[in-house]
Amino acid sequence: MKNNNNRVFLDVHAIQTVPPSCINRDDTGSPKTAQYGGVTRARVSSQSWKKAIRQYFLDRGDLKNVGIRSLEIVRYIAEKIVALDCSIDNESAMKLAQEVINAAGVSTTKDYKTKALFFISSKQAERLAQAALDQKTNKNELQEILNSDPAIDIALFGRMVADDPILNIDACCQVAHAISTHEVQTEFDFFTATDDLSSADNAGAGMLGTIEFNSSTLYRYANVAVHEFTRQVGDRDMVTNALKLFVEAFIKSMPTGKANTFANQTLPQAVLICLRADRPVNLISAFERPVRSSNGYVTLSIERLMNEYEVVKQYVEEPLCAFSLGIEDFPANKSSLKQLLDQLEAELTVIFQKSSLGEGL
Repeated sequence: MKNNNNRVFLDVHAIQTVPPSCINRDDTGSPKTAQYGGVTRARVSSQSWKKAIRQYFLDRGDLKNVGIRSLEIVRYIAEKIVALDCSIDNESAMKLAQEVINAAGVSTTKDYKTKALFFISSKQAERLAQAALDQKTNKNELQEILNSDPAIDIALFGRMVADDPILNIDACCQVAHAISTHEVQTEFDFFTATDDLSSADNAGAGMLGTIEFNSSTLYRYANVAVHEFTRQVGDRDMVTNALKLFVEAFIKSMPTGKANTFANQTLPQAVLICLRADRPVNLISAFERPVRSSNGYVTLSIERLMNEYEVVKQYVEEPLCAFSLGIEDFPANKSSLKQLLDQLEAELTVIFQKSSLGEGL
């Protein structure tokens, strides 16, 4: 299908069951929840799952194309300076790095830390390191370095810099808070720990405690403005590979909260991918009325999801394409994740050929 608007949105939907777990806690240690449809739902924040996705990028992706978010950006740039010129000692490199990051409009403290977390790509850090060695101090030139060559996670999730809004980068990706398709109730696990070296006549526990948990079948959703992502990243092949990695990370990643206690290492039971030309569509409305069942939630949740996919066609254009994994009745269902990702690559290739996305970059 010809996309005349040169706007493309990637929608990723997933149904994923999670056993007893506490993967995302609030400030009191309780599993996060939300009120939706008049009942309490299990909730995993978008920040929690984005962190898991970024960690997947770091573990599986090209490190040169994954950003670093830290207060220690001065030290990070200083390491790049030493790598470029081994004759410079660490203390001198730290001072050069602090001077160049300050000149770019980013404030730092006396102990060489930024005043807020700063997101930077490896390429940006290397170019700033070279600028420091070249004694460049022009603010506009240095800010141009920080606004070009963004890492894929910076382009996807954005960057906010309070010191100077010029350094802000708009996020190309939106990630919804995952919520259960049904009502949940928080439960409590009472546990004890024994003292291995206690005397034989001491039958008591060395420690008592409780952990709150719940179990749920989650609806998860994210979208990417492919046209904006292409504008920021520039290279079509890099965009395609990055989007494949994003979808893979969305499917395979899992937040690590209490993972050792509950071993809740599940994968989605169903994934639906849509490429749209008009606007992204979150299908959470399928679950405004909570799923009720005494025989499992996954099958009913998948049915609700696909019914809503058909319902929204009354309001939006037909997707440019749609394909799935784990949804057997769907015409374009794939038999493996590899097939799903290969199909995504093929569809993006066709879209790039039929539109001007990324041309002239």
